[in-house]
Amino acid sequence: MKVNWYPGHMKKTKELLQKNLKLVDVVFEILDSRIPISSKNPDIDKITGQKPRIVILNKSDLSSEVGNNEWIDYFNKKNIPVVLVNGVTGSGIKNLFNITNKLMKNRNDRLTKKGIKNKPIRAMIVGVPNVGKSTIINALTGKRSAKTGNKPGVTKGKQWIKLKGNIELLDTPGILWPKLNSKTVSYNLAFTGAIKDDIVDIETLGLKLVEKIIKNEPKLLIDRYNITIEEKEKPLEVLNSIAIKRGCIIKGGEIDYSRVTKLIIDEYRKGKIGKITLELPKDMAEV
Repeated sequence: MKVNWYPGHMKKTKELLQKNLKLVDVVFEILDSRIPISSKNPDIDKITGQKPRIVILNKSDLSSEVGNNEWIDYFNKKNIPVVLVNGVTGSGIKNLFNITNKLMKNRNDRLTKKGIKNKPIRAMIVGVPNVGKSTIINALTGKRSAKTGNKPGVTKGKQWIKLKGNIELLDTPGILWPKLNSKTVSYNLAFTGAIKDDIVDIETLGLKLVEKIIKNEPKLLIDRYNITIEEKEKPLEVLNSIAIKRGCIIKGGEIDYSRVTKLIIDEYRKGKIGKITLELPKDMAEV
């Protein structure tokens, strides 16, 4: 799968982020908890430099508990504050405020000694498309402050947003670019919808997703679709079994691959198949 979707403004976005970094005290980096490697901008560490940063693992309700715990351990060992969040329900937002205030304690103490009190903590939020940046902003503010949508790239312009706990958020056009020179990354982004469905081969994508789930969580497919998966059974055979169970058949008894693959992809994204983490810290070398 070859994907070419970099907007022409990526260079300008990078320059804007570097400029805005001077205005903020802390960076909120949003990752998709199902694919923390693939949803990470490859340049973000270099861009943010020594600026304090908190990693937000969003959509944590869709990733496995085991996967969430492994990623928390990974970031903790790197001394990077991390918080699990569900931007839709607001779960984890209170913890994010607490971690931010704790991280900024030295900064606040320094200002207090200078006689400066209650100066807002300024934060910047960044992330690649479809990690839920706008949804997180709405959860942070408790209202619909940012436009949201299921398709990537709905956030435009720049605005300051006042949050709870004396925090101000600079919402940048922070649609950063993922590492698309990797097939693994490209597929993971496509699985979760970060790459638009209309520029990928849905049937191939669905088959690859079945292959991935067989590798990581085969029992979830077995339970969801009431099928059996034999040892060394090929992903296409499993896909055929799902199609038959769900009645995805066309005239002549042929498998309707378009319909069954769209079904599987949709049910994966909605969490109906189960909580699945597609990549763990041990997969870093492969990506």
